[in-house]
Amino acid sequence: MGIVIALRAEANCLTSTRLPYNEIACLGNDTLVWLCGMGDHAARTAAKGLQANGATALISFGVAGALDSSLRSGDLVLPGAIHTSEKVYPVALDWRDRLQLLLPSHLSIANGILATSLVTLTSEAAKRELATATGACAVDMESGAIAETAANADIPFLAIRAIIDSIEFSPPPALNHAVYPDGSVNLFDLLKLLWRRSVNLHTLFQLAIGMRAACHTLSTVARYTHMQLGRTADK
Repeated sequence: MGIVIALRAEANCLTSTRLPYNEIACLGNDTLVWLCGMGDHAARTAAKGLQANGATALISFGVAGALDSSLRSGDLVLPGAIHTSEKVYPVALDWRDRLQLLLPSHLSIANGILATSLVTLTSEAAKRELATATGACAVDMESGAIAETAANADIPFLAIRAIIDSIEFSPPPALNHAVYPDGSVNLFDLLKLLWRRSVNLHTLFQLAIGMRAACHTLSTVARYTHMQLGRTADK
């Protein structure tokens, strides 16, 4: 099984081991992980690398933004399909359903469509536009590339995504200048943004609260499934 993770904070939900950046790591139990950084290109490179090194199932694991007004930070999205700008890719539904049965009842779980965006959505208007165009309940930047790789290789695919921000709240565009590809923060650049009032403390607190809720959900998924997900990935 190969797991693609964009952000180091997401990786910390899966393992206490510090994963190397942009290369394969083995977690044992025939599980390979690639911490690749944000975006379509990085995710595609990681997915192809995992598949080339023996992965016979792929998972997209991490956070997502809400496109449905009913979703809140910490809600879990186990989608039934991935919507990209060019195609809709399937999810291994039997695998997803078996995984969902392992999870505690207190988790709020959505099973709709997950959209992939090539850019960070930084406004409610942009989120609502994508929701209308795709019918999706949530959005991320990596699952489309991973789903495409799995489809081309004819291997099962699953997405596990926790909501970090509601449809009403989005990170400001300026914040991208203070974040490294793996999601870690350049403190000096962040302080400059605060000094220039390009970003305010309230926004940062909201982002931190959302990430904490999303990571708690991802950690719960890892704990209740023991991350032995590949054992249910038969076609």
